[in-house]
Amino acid sequence: MPMRVPGMMFLRVLRERRSLIYQMVRRDFEQRFVGSAAGWLWTLIHPLVLLVSWVFVFQFCLKVPPPPGAGNSYTLFLFCGYLPWMLFQETVQRSANSLVEQSSLITKTVFPAEIIPVTLFLSSLASHGFAVLVAMLMVRWMTGHFSVLILLLPLYTSLLGLFAVGIGWLVASLQVFLRDTAQLVMVLLTGWFWVTPIFIDESYFPPAARFLVKYNPLALVVKGYRQRLMTYELPAASDLAVLAAVAGATFFLGGMFFRHLKRGFADVL
Repeated sequence: MPMRVPGMMFLRVLRERRSLIYQMVRRDFEQRFVGSAAGWLWTLIHPLVLLVSWVFVFQFCLKVPPPPGAGNSYTLFLFCGYLPWMLFQETVQRSANSLVEQSSLITKTVFPAEIIPVTLFLSSLASHGFAVLVAMLMVRWMTGHFSVLILLLPLYTSLLGLFAVGIGWLVASLQVFLRDTAQLVMVLLTGWFWVTPIFIDESYFPPAARFLVKYNPLALVVKGYRQRLMTYELPAASDLAVLAAVAGATFFLGGMFFRHLKRGFADVL
């Protein structure tokens, strides 16, 4: 009898629920803009307004010089680094309350609760795609170049998705039993944001605090996004290997933790 690997079993469950995942992603995306005149165009308006605001503040008002190796635009440096953080933050924050919000499905039907954080990530991915498109156009317009290495960007997005969903499973399952989890997640994400080199380059961190960047998986994703969008620099194999290992481990451990606590969801919800 072949040995059953828990992580592979969990992936198989997700593959078998592809149709349901698609329907939930579609429903979530539509519900976010129900009754809105602009509809999905808001996913394009938000990053545009954010980018224009940063251009006005940092380039025209503060005249902030770009960090070394960032090209001629601090705004592009900032915007390209902020893109993966927005996707990660939205996935984790929405996942924290997702099971409580969908309690009627979990308690009254035989429903695969593990797909809920997955659908939230995929739904957020649509908005993320529009934001990346805005960044690509702005890079082309402001720098005059466009690297073919941008084709590697989906690899970083996929690894970010594994990492975000893994943490999403963790916080979603904890929120069922500890209702302060969602508030704690917001606090932790605020701190995490400032130890991720988004507004400043990692070289600006004091030596005593460099370990916060070194052991921060989001720092590798931010670096990867900036390099793929703004430069012709090849990705470091060691960075990709570390990111893949951390993302994969977080995904499987988060999934196993979720499955362990899942048996008590119906009783508590």
